[in-house]
Formats: sequence, structure tokens, C-alpha cells
Amino acid sequence: MELTEKGEDGFSLRSTAKRAGVSHAAPAHHFKDVTALLQGLAQRGFERLTATMKEEQAEAGDDPEALYVAAGVGYIRFAAENPALFQLMFGGRSHHGVPTEFAKAADASFSVLVNAVARLRGADALKAEEGWRDVAAAWMMLHGYAHLAIGGKLGWLTGQPFDRQRPVIADLARRALRL
Repeated sequence: MELTEKGEDGFSLRSTAKRAGVSHAAPAHHFKDVTALLQGLAQRGFERLTATMKEEQAEAGDDPEALYVAAGVGYIRFAAENPALFQLMFGGRSHHGVPTEFAKAADASFSVLVNAVARLRGADALKAEEGWRDVAAAWMMLHGYAHLAIGGKLGWLTGQPFDRQRPVIADLARRALRL
């Protein structure tokens, strides 16, 4: 809530403690400074992003294309439901000197997409540059869509319920890999 209302620049340990109903010194027992708290939030965001992508995939069956599309839908659904957290996760001061757990959580979410592309393109796909270009194309499309939507640049689409956006997201994910 604090992050959503004030953004990363307005976020402070003192106001977070006040909102939580604890003393202003309480967060210092768990986080050395506001950057550490933001890193913790971002880490948790990556964990939730991974879970959301896998949740979408769990409903997709075993078809490699459906699993890839589901990972993309999960990525964008998470961003749409958590815009301030999504922006924190991919930028700002939370990325300076990241702890190992943060890096592992970020890698895990990226791995969902990487594995979906690899399964779609074949076991050896990522041994060649072309396979990594597919990963990059997919990620750039999904990430770009998420940021454009968060920034209000896709109002003709994002103003609709998410279920109405799903087919468009699926189409764009397929187009990114020329499917």
C-alpha cells in the first residue's frame, strides 16, 4: 500500500512503520535501511511473479505453445495486478548490491519464461544464439506490454477486464516468436 501510494521515491521506513502500527524504529530490527526493505519487497515480488506464471501454466495443459503463452499471460497479469511492485522489481535503488536471495528469486521468474521457450523450440534450442533471441523477443514483448499498460499507453485494451485482454496477450506472445 505504501509503495503503491508513494512510489519508490516517497517510500520510507518511518511511514511504513506508522502504517503498520509499530514504532518508527521497528523496521530497523529487520532491515538495515530503506533500500534493504525495498529489496525485500522486490524479492517477494519476484517470488509472486514466478507463482503467477506457474499458476497460469498449471491451467494450460502440456502443449508447449500453450505453456509458453500461459507464462506470458501470467507475467502481464502480475504486472497489471501489482504495478508499483512490478516497477520496483525492475528498476530503481532496489537493485544496488542485491542479496543472493533476491538474485535467485529474479532468476527463478526469468527461468519460467526461458524454460517455456526451450520446451517450445526443443531441448537444444538454447545451445544456439537463435534460441536466446527467441527468449529475448518474448521477454521484450511481455515486459514492454507490461510497462506500456502500467503507463496508461494501452488504455483501449487495459481498460477492459483482464479476461478480455488474454486473447490479445496470447496473440502478441505468439507473434514475438512468429508462431
